[in-house]
Amino acid sequence: MIRIKDIKVSTGREQMPALLDQISDILCLDKIYPDDACPDFSCRILRRSIDARKRPDIFWVYTVCLPVPEEDEKKILDFFASHRKDKRVRKALDRIITDPLTEYELPQCGSLSFTGSKNDTGPHNGEEAGGPKARPVVVGSGPAGLFCALALARRGFKPLLVERGESVENRKRAVEDFWKGGKLDPESNVQFGEGGAGTFSDGKLNTLTKDTKGRNTFVLKTFYEHGAPEDITMDAKPHIGTDILADVVRNIREEIISRGGLVSFNTKLTDVGIRNGKLTGLTFTDTMTGQITVINTGICILCIGHSARDTFEMLYDRGVVMKQKSFAAGFRLIHPQDLVNRWAYGTVDPAAEGLPPADYKVAAQTSNGRRVYSFCMCPGGYVVDASSEEGRLCVNGMSRSARDGKYANSAIIAGVDPVDFDQDEVAPDHPLAGMYYQRRLEEEAYRRGKGAIPLQGFTDFEKGDGPGAGDTGTDGIKTQEASSDRSYVMGRTCPADLRCIFSEEIDEAMIEAIHSFGRTREGFDTEAIMLGVEARTSSPVRMERDETFQSNIRGLYPCGEGAGYAGGIMSAAVDGLRCAEQIIKTYSPG
Repeated sequence: MIRIKDIKVSTGREQMPALLDQISDILCLDKIYPDDACPDFSCRILRRSIDARKRPDIFWVYTVCLPVPEEDEKKILDFFASHRKDKRVRKALDRIITDPLTEYELPQCGSLSFTGSKNDTGPHNGEEAGGPKARPVVVGSGPAGLFCALALARRGFKPLLVERGESVENRKRAVEDFWKGGKLDPESNVQFGEGGAGTFSDGKLNTLTKDTKGRNTFVLKTFYEHGAPEDITMDAKPHIGTDILADVVRNIREEIISRGGLVSFNTKLTDVGIRNGKLTGLTFTDTMTGQITVINTGICILCIGHSARDTFEMLYDRGVVMKQKSFAAGFRLIHPQDLVNRWAYGTVDPAAEGLPPADYKVAAQTSNGRRVYSFCMCPGGYVVDASSEEGRLCVNGMSRSARDGKYANSAIIAGVDPVDFDQDEVAPDHPLAGMYYQRRLEEEAYRRGKGAIPLQGFTDFEKGDGPGAGDTGTDGIKTQEASSDRSYVMGRTCPADLRCIFSEEIDEAMIEAIHSFGRTREGFDTEAIMLGVEARTSSPVRMERDETFQSNIRGLYPCGEGAGYAGGIMSAAVDGLRCAEQIIKTYSPG
């Protein structure tokens, strides 16, 4: 199979005909098949991105593959081999790839048996289960848990997938009610429930994870097979969007069940049984009824997410080895999407050129040594109240698949290290010190916003004067009026003073960095409104695991973002696959 990279096609043109013309030129098909004898070739787009570095000349950049017959592929490659000195051929050779595509495959099952649950109805029936027929138990149904359970199910293990929150259908209703002023459910919210925190986000699927085994491609393909748009399999910055992602998550759940797996919602892990350093069982509590169930199993994959703070505390008390981990924290900044489009494309109407709403990525190393950068940028999206604990408030960003909102938002965050973990709960070197620091930040944000999302224009934040009536930000929205504008936020808002929630050093770094971003993107600083706080960019702990992916408690597999081994939907899903692979290679499903 021949692949060709770096094919540029101007925006505004009909893409496929222009793409095929360039392929024909790169492959010298006029030379290989003279007199218009070239057969009709099709192409499959493997990857596409946007090159706007020389605007107003903006291009789509493609990598494609040609599924040509074997005899034609040989004819083309033979021509290139025999004309290497030709200038046109030399130029084309740098763009042609003939290595086979990596296809992901699950490993074959091992032979070792393990004891586990003979309970075929899940924890809700109240039985104490145990016996030779084993079900591995996956705790948490975010990306890591879903893909771990899916892989196990496809190899016949019939996993039990347990989630403390609700199904995605019920969860959506509860979250939307909360955003309208309803009561927070600490067990089912933006953080907890089927699909994990990523369900109520932009659904971004780009990742820096290396893909030597084809796992990234498998994850994207699986999302597509379960209802996501095909574009995600080719876009350099793929995203699904909250409105579609919920259906995709439900469809993956249904496949797990169709292969013999069990899925149990409103079921919270509250204890682990350990004997001689080995896992012997799990205790679950029904969050609706309080009913307690014990599942005897020797295999548990912990995909609990970065917000399962009570579970972190329980695991630490039971002797699971974990350590502090650096993360980042800051605020959400909103700008008019038209302004972001001008930064990227030089136009406020990219759709006229067949372009998507623009995003941005910024970073700065400040004079006090603090790194400040954008995270989880949401074009045409919304800032959302992502709280999960009473009396504490945090925010996140969300977009629908069309990204057609009036405003863009992004977290602008500063790196924080253990030395920054200012809190009064535990000693500074305690493994959970970062978690308690997050809680302190969120408690202060809740207090400043009187239970709503606190917001402030950047200019007032810099002056340290509190939210002033004349301080304007996004598209002229006055800070004191912004709480009535529903076009950029999901949840209640309140004008507030955001200075000194973080340390003065972090505040000064944020101010310096935001001004530096404004020098290259006009209005980034002067037009910004800040909402806070964003403190859950990644887990504040890492649960130690060895080369077999097990913790110091044998049979307990820390996995995904909550365990400190991922930083987004894609990397979490990939880590779920890696943990599943280890179990599949070791054990037999029986």
